Amino acid sequence: MKICYLDAFSGISGDMTVGALADAGADRAALTRMLGSLGTGASFRFEKAARCGIAATKFHVDAAESTHHRHLHDILDLIANSELSGRAKENASAVFQQLGEAEAKVHGIPIEKVHFHEVGAVDSICDIAGACAGMDLLGVEIIHCSALNVGSGSVQTEHGVLPVPAPATAELLTGKPVYARGPCVELTTPTGAAIAATLALDFGPLPPMRITATGYGAGNKDFSEHANVLRVLIGESSGAEESTTVALLEANIDDASPQVIGYAMERLLEAGALDVTLEALLMKKNRPGTLLRVIAKPEDREVLANLIFAETTTLGLRIYSAERRVKARRVAEVDTPHGRVRIKVSEDGSFAPEYEDCRRIARESSVALKEILSEANLAYLKHNR
Repeated sequence: MKICYLDAFSGISGDMTVGALADAGADRAALTRMLGSLGTGASFRFEKAARCGIAATKFHVDAAESTHHRHLHDILDLIANSELSGRAKENASAVFQQLGEAEAKVHGIPIEKVHFHEVGAVDSICDIAGACAGMDLLGVEIIHCSALNVGSGSVQTEHGVLPVPAPATAELLTGKPVYARGPCVELTTPTGAAIAATLALDFGPLPPMRITATGYGAGNKDFSEHANVLRVLIGESSGAEESTTVALLEANIDDASPQVIGYAMERLLEAGALDVTLEALLMKKNRPGTLLRVIAKPEDREVLANLIFAETTTLGLRIYSAERRVKARRVAEVDTPHGRVRIKVSEDGSFAPEYEDCRRIARESSVALKEILSEANLAYLKHNR
């Protein structure tokens, strides 16, 4: 599985993304040809640059000044009629759709009436299309992203001076991990935020991977505080199937019955929680309570948070990210005297029968669960000697 990790320690913009992907090995001639097929009349340059001593690639879109504003359907038509691959077209259209929805919400108008100003300019159309085409040229299948440095201060736009992050950027990054560090400038643009928010599977630390290429895309300014670049790390999955970044959701509950909490636990597991635990607590005013802790995939965090609010009496949650280390594993099947059982086998050879299979067989056959477990272990050992 080919992975791209966006290391946005100095934020992210569309041109930084294209430059970084080209720096990592995306075919520049192919990128230029595909971007030319958009019919914008722009020309493109890849220029070597240095940011705090780090060699990087600066991507330029050279286009005539224009006051022409485009609607979303105009931009989607340009993408659909281009020579981008099917996957790149789909991703680029999805990015602009997200961007349009964010702009519509910020301005309080239907998406059909959104005029794309900065984000609809020729350079931004080419930046988004170029980012999606570059990912495709590198064979990237999954994108992960770091927490985003959005910058601080204010930025001049066609709507006047706006705070950083700009309203559309903040809307796009709702629920995503962000922070501000460095000079008081805009580091993450709406275009960059849309690319990350739409294409990244999750946000957090570097996933387990074998790095095969790195690339650095240069930002417009050269800061003294840090290298103003977007780094991309390209590589192959190292084998661990589950994400090593998880979301932890916690709540202290002292006013719910055991039945309610037990039912909430069942609902959370059914909804995709990786694990749910309950711990006894002694809370304020000497009340006995329960600590509900849920381990979740980052993309399931909001669904599970809403479920906790719906099914328990808590008025607040603690949510934070944690790293997890998992072994790669596979599933084998064995036949026992009472039925077929799946066996979970880890990369180091340790194994365990699937509890739910053994539980079902024990109920159906009226044989003790411990016997079914023993039969499954023995069958696996005999088959793999």
